[in-house]
Amino acid sequence: MGLSNIFLVVSFLLSGVASLKIQAYFNETADLPCPFTNSQNLSLGELVVFWQNQEMSVLYELYLGKEKPDNVDPKYMGRTSFDWDNWTLRLHNIQIKDKGSYQCFIHHKKPKGLVSIYQMSSDLSVLANFSQPVMSISNITENLSRNLTCSSIQGYPEPKKMSFLLKTENSTIVYDGDMQKSQDNVTELYNVSISLSVSLPEATSNMTILCVLQTEPMKTQFFSSPYYIETIKMDREESEQIKKRVEIHVPKRSDEEIQCVVHSLKIPSDDKSATHF
Repeated sequence: MGLSNIFLVVSFLLSGVASLKIQAYFNETADLPCPFTNSQNLSLGELVVFWQNQEMSVLYELYLGKEKPDNVDPKYMGRTSFDWDNWTLRLHNIQIKDKGSYQCFIHHKKPKGLVSIYQMSSDLSVLANFSQPVMSISNITENLSRNLTCSSIQGYPEPKKMSFLLKTENSTIVYDGDMQKSQDNVTELYNVSISLSVSLPEATSNMTILCVLQTEPMKTQFFSSPYYIETIKMDREESEQIKKRVEIHVPKRSDEEIQCVVHSLKIPSDDKSATHF
């Protein structure tokens, strides 16, 4: 009974088979296990071992101890390696299109034909970490209005949401917006961005603005570098001195208005951009 004939019946054997959940990262390697205990101490020379995907395309075949590429689908040629000690097939250079179900089958070659002795199903999901969000702030006006933009690229799957956080000493305000997304036709990776015009509250304490990207299914948050807004309080004499230093950047104001001068500066953060929960 050849391998091509086995394909006609394996689909009927899959119902009720336990499925392993496997995760792998884009462009890396996925391990597709086939944890066969081999209680009969059968040699590889007595076995036919192969893996196939949900479309019944063959990834790898070991026929009586020898690799047999005849039935392997061209898209998997050169992308697999078999770990004999752990009964695991390693699928290299993982792409988004590789996600889905896989099955391994082990048959014992007997004089009267092949006898199925083991099978296992695996569900493979593929992940790609988004880049650290890049935030920009423009159009700083007298009423503290800011145009905020943020973007992150080359991630998968589609993220849950993207937002801005404004943190003060006593509060955190979340600004949500309409996340724009695009997907590469070849890699299937996502690029996302968000834009908002925000009127910031009156500066009574220092503020920090962050862009946050929340992804699934790992419940991971990626943070941009923070944008700090420092509030400096001063007496009348100090305000006259600081007025001379900032008049190029801030329109002329009355003595009462100059009592609180706000400076904005962007400072890169050394903290990691991703926090896992």
